[in-house]
Amino acid sequence: MFRYMTAGESHGKGMMAILEGVPAGLKIDEKCINNELIRRMHGYGRGGRMKIEKDQIEIISGCRKGMTIGSPMGLVVINKDHKIDTLPEVKSPRPGHADLAGMQKYGFGDARDVLERASARESVAKVAAGSVAKLFLKEFCIRVTSHVTAIGDVKAQTDGLSFDEIEKFSDISRAKLRCADKEAEKKMCNLVDEAAKEGDTLGGVFEVIVDNVLPGMGSYVQWDSRLDGRLARAIMSIPAVKGISIGNGIECAYLKGSETHDPIVYEEKEKRLFRETNNAGGIEGGMSNGEAIRIRGFMKPIATLKKPLKSVNIDTKEASRAATERSDVTAVPACGVIAEAVVAIEIASVLTEKFGSDSIEEIKRNYNGYIEQLKNM
Repeated sequence: MFRYMTAGESHGKGMMAILEGVPAGLKIDEKCINNELIRRMHGYGRGGRMKIEKDQIEIISGCRKGMTIGSPMGLVVINKDHKIDTLPEVKSPRPGHADLAGMQKYGFGDARDVLERASARESVAKVAAGSVAKLFLKEFCIRVTSHVTAIGDVKAQTDGLSFDEIEKFSDISRAKLRCADKEAEKKMCNLVDEAAKEGDTLGGVFEVIVDNVLPGMGSYVQWDSRLDGRLARAIMSIPAVKGISIGNGIECAYLKGSETHDPIVYEEKEKRLFRETNNAGGIEGGMSNGEAIRIRGFMKPIATLKKPLKSVNIDTKEASRAATERSDVTAVPACGVIAEAVVAIEIASVLTEKFGSDSIEEIKRNYNGYIEQLKNM
C-alpha cells in the first residue's frame, strides 16, 4: 500500500515527502515529476511567490539507476525563499487560518510557528509523492486529470466532455484556469481581476477524473477500506477544501432513486458489464465499478486578504486587523493538481493492496489474471 508523510515549513529550507510502498522496478522520470510541480504553481490569480520558487525534485532514496528498489522514496524540494528565522512575529491571527487554534493548541505566542507548517506550501510535497503514484498508474494505463468547473459564482458547462477533451485543458498553456469552457473561463478571469482590485479572494470547484480503473478496487467489508471514504479523506486533507462530491453526489440528494442509479447492461462484443450512465462517479459500495471516477472538490476563498478582517492582538487583547501575508487571489486550478496527486496515491494504494506490492512484474501478472477473470463473468 502506498503511504506518505511530509515535512517542512513554508519558508524553511525545503519541503520533503517520504513515500512508502512503491514496488521495485518502476522507472522514475524526474521530468514528469518536475512537470507536475510546475503545474501546481501555475494558474490565473496566483501570487508573487510563484515567481520566486522554481520547484525541482531531488530524489535522495528509494531509487538506483532511475528505477525504484522497493525501499521508501525520499523526495525533497528546496525552498529558494528560505528566511523562516528572520520573518516577523505574527500577533494578530488571521480568520479562516489555523493561526488561532494552533496557537491555543501548542501555547504559542506567535502565529508564525503555526502558519509556517499549516501553509499550503506543504502541498508541493503532496504533489511530488503523487507524481510517483501517477507514474505507477501509467503502467496500468490509468490516467488522472483535473479541471476547474467554477470560480466564485461563475460555473463552467463541461457535462458530457470526455476524459481526452478535458485533459487538453489540464496544461496551463491551453487554459489560464484549466477550464474546458472557454466562455466561462473569460468570465472567471474577469471575476479574479475584480477581486484582486478589491483586495479580496475567490474559491471555486474543481473536478478530478480517473480513467480506466478496473472494478473492485477498494472494499465494502470495513469502513476504512471503502474507496470513497479514502478519497474523501485525501481531498479534504488539502488546505481550503471544505467539501467533496463523488459523481452526482450532492445533486442526488434531491432526486428520486429512478433518476439517480446507473442501469447495468452487458456488451456482447467486448464481453463486459458496464453502466449506461455514471451518476455514481465510478464508485458503488465503497468500490470502483469500472466507470470513470469523478470527484469534485469545493475550495473556500483563500483566507489571507489584502484588506484583512477583524482580529485581536494575542498579547494586548486589543482589537486589531488580521496579519497580512503574501497570498493568491485564487488557487482553484492548483488545488485541482494537488487533488490529482492525493487521488493518485489512493488509487495506487488500493491497486497494490489487491494485486501485490513487491515488484511491478508481480503486480502485472496478478493484474492481467484479474482481467481474464472479469472476462469470464
